Amino acid sequence: MTMPRQRGLTEQAADAAIDSACRLLRLPSIRNEFSDIADRAMKDQMTYRGFLAELLMAECDDRARRRSERRIKAAGFPREKSLRSFNFDANPNIDPATIHTLASCEWIKKSQPLCLIGDSGTGKSHMLIALGTEAAMKGYRVRYTLATKLVNELVEAADEKQLNKTIARYGRVDLLCIDELGYMELDRHGAELLFQVLTEREEKNSVAIASNESFGGWTKPFTDPRLCAAIVDRLTFNGTIIEIGTDSYRLASTRARTEQPAAG
Repeated sequence: MTMPRQRGLTEQAADAAIDSACRLLRLPSIRNEFSDIADRAMKDQMTYRGFLAELLMAECDDRARRRSERRIKAAGFPREKSLRSFNFDANPNIDPATIHTLASCEWIKKSQPLCLIGDSGTGKSHMLIALGTEAAMKGYRVRYTLATKLVNELVEAADEKQLNKTIARYGRVDLLCIDELGYMELDRHGAELLFQVLTEREEKNSVAIASNESFGGWTKPFTDPRLCAAIVDRLTFNGTIIEIGTDSYRLASTRARTEQPAAG
């Protein structure tokens, strides 16, 4: 004896059931897109398997995008910068092939350091943020900080007996981006605390720094020669050093905009 076949759901009931199920299963992308994907599936005469694959891929793609956005936000970048927006023509000292190789993030996978050296306005902070963003998009945990801000945080943590916890927190991220290293002179205590962070990360996780001083001038921010040498060693061993130059891209752009009306 066969059971009577149940009628299919109406379109309205099916939509409501899908919406309810997606909420219960926490599938927001499928809930938002299933109607459009269903219409496209009918138009393109997709198989059931093809339609299901489209739904699941939409959810996976959107989850990957949201995870990427969370990692970028957690990194603490002060502004958005990308490799696409970087003007390589205005920065001839930077080899695009080298940068695009760095964008693959193999150096982070190998826990290697990166040093971007150049005067103010040459694009080193742009490059630091852009490469950090690339790393976050590829699934790495990234943290951006100014050198002085990091040192101040370490000094406060030491005063509050929280230094080990703070150093461990900075040690866990896959890539630590330290900007404006060399702008301000650090006292011995601050330099020693920074050295502890670098030592915690050595050959375990990558550090990328941007500095306006060549290594020969690092005795200005790091007044102890031996400590300075040890910090340089931590930041360069098996690493990549890119000397961006001294010509300010921002200054050149400002001059070009200022002089353009006069030329006309």
